Amino acid sequence: MYIIQDKKVLAKDIFWMQVFAPDVVKHAQAGQFVMLRVHELGERIPLTIADIDQKHKTIGILFQVVGKTTALLSELEVGEAILDFAGPLGEATKIAGLKNVIVVMGGIGTAIGYPLCRALQNQGTKITVIAGFKNAERMILHDELVEVAHEIIFTTDDGSYGEKGFVTQSLDQLLSKSDEYEHVFAVGPILMMKAVSEVTRTFAIPTTVSLNPIMVDGTGMCGGCRVKVGEETKFACVHGPDFDGHLVDFDLLHKRNQMYRDQETKDLLEVRGRQRE
Repeated sequence: MYIIQDKKVLAKDIFWMQVFAPDVVKHAQAGQFVMLRVHELGERIPLTIADIDQKHKTIGILFQVVGKTTALLSELEVGEAILDFAGPLGEATKIAGLKNVIVVMGGIGTAIGYPLCRALQNQGTKITVIAGFKNAERMILHDELVEVAHEIIFTTDDGSYGEKGFVTQSLDQLLSKSDEYEHVFAVGPILMMKAVSEVTRTFAIPTTVSLNPIMVDGTGMCGGCRVKVGEETKFACVHGPDFDGHLVDFDLLHKRNQMYRDQETKDLLEVRGRQRE
């Protein structure tokens, strides 16, 4: 049993939890994820490791309520337990030797971008962050990102905070002004990562994206998380979740991720109905 040590509401339907998981934390690295199950009859879902606290033996998870399992997870309070919390899974993000990078993140992708920035900071890399959100009310981890970045640009779709527009506009401006950046990391919605990769392709700058396909077991056995990278089929849970953004078939990934959207919406509405009873 994995006990919830802390819980915060960061924005509407976006939650942060610190979970006591000593068997996970001792091997965890930025870019990896856990597979969790709320109760015995529940489904397994992957969540990125958003924080690693070796001192208190806790793992931080950040999630948005989008379906039944995340809704049930959001109902748990400090002191309660998550039944299964397996990990760390996946490959850690490869950052060794990088001296000057841009990390582009959008929305809930901040859960991946923040620990990546901390890992980069720990090895002395200069980090420029571009963080995009729908509006000021949906912004999360503002102060934490400011603390780890050497330079930071916030964007909002409606201009309610920072620069009005999309992360790709700010990225294009940075890359047009300087060729000092060695690498770009992009974490966020599929279409955002696709757009970022299209921008960086024109500047021939290496780009790593963190993919979020449907996962069932997290070990490569089910094949549900397969993604097309170049001419190869990869399993995101064991070969990723990081891949070369210039080789990923984002259109196929987006199509596959829409397969269960209607069912997820139906299940979420059922949970919300029960919460109101």
